[in-house]
Amino acid sequence: MKDSPAAPTDDALLVLFANGEQDAARTLTWRLAPRAFGVAFRVLGDRAEAEDVAQEAMMRLWRMAPDWQPGTARVSTWLYRVVLNLCLDVKRRRRGGMARLDDVPEPADPQPAAVERMQQGLRMDALQRALMQLPERQRQAVVLRHLEELSNPRIGEIMDISTEAVESLTARGKRALGRALAGRREELGYSDG
Repeated sequence: MKDSPAAPTDDALLVLFANGEQDAARTLTWRLAPRAFGVAFRVLGDRAEAEDVAQEAMMRLWRMAPDWQPGTARVSTWLYRVVLNLCLDVKRRRRGGMARLDDVPEPADPQPAAVERMQQGLRMDALQRALMQLPERQRQAVVLRHLEELSNPRIGEIMDISTEAVESLTARGKRALGRALAGRREELGYSDG
């Protein structure tokens, strides 16, 4: 959903929040928290960890608000970078073998779902599993480009790499996803006709 032309910028909202405007925080949270969660979930593949990452990223945003220098960077670019760094921290902890209570699966919803919802769920699960097979940087680039629909230059800012490197990462990632999902077209409900 796009903001109207009269809507305050993220910069302006962060400055307003730093000056005590709680409504600015609500608006900025409404804009940015779902994106932070979406990126974290697609990079980590775990809903609970993604919620924790998104919450921590937003908390860091609020803590740094008084020091924010409007115009030096985009608020969303800063937030995406924090989210990706927090995701890397989570992955490092995973490798360390720390046990988590959140590893216990949620009970299944007893309500039967519509066929379309099930099909969509299968597609999203297949995409998520395929994304998790990509190398970390390729996954980050693909998520930011094709799922978050950010421009290559913007992704370059977030990942601190050149636009050409972003293009290379996303191209390799898309090819790998295509290979991973190629044999599942019929299963996922895609017809060749």
